[in-house]
Amino acid sequence: MSAPTISIRYFAGAASAAGRDEESIASPSPTPSLDSVLEHLATVRPEVSEVLTRCSFLWGGVAVRDPSVPLPLAPEGGTLDVLPPFAGG
Repeated sequence: MSAPTISIRYFAGAASAAGRDEESIASPSPTPSLDSVLEHLATVRPEVSEVLTRCSFLWGGVAVRDPSVPLPLAPEGGTLDVLPPFAGG
């Protein structure tokens, strides 16, 4: 059985750092946490590791407050939105 897929959607400065708006990765574990996904991303995309430290994250449209809590994966995976700080008003 293959690992579920996590769709990563990058916005604004995170997309610029990643050089793409989105990508898909295999889940780093059967019960990944945001911490484990970010650790994996920093390994495969070192160019985004710095911006990730300043971002907020949505999992399936819901803000992730505790990065150590397992993310609920559907059999097909899930979607992580990477939102850098926005300026303006």
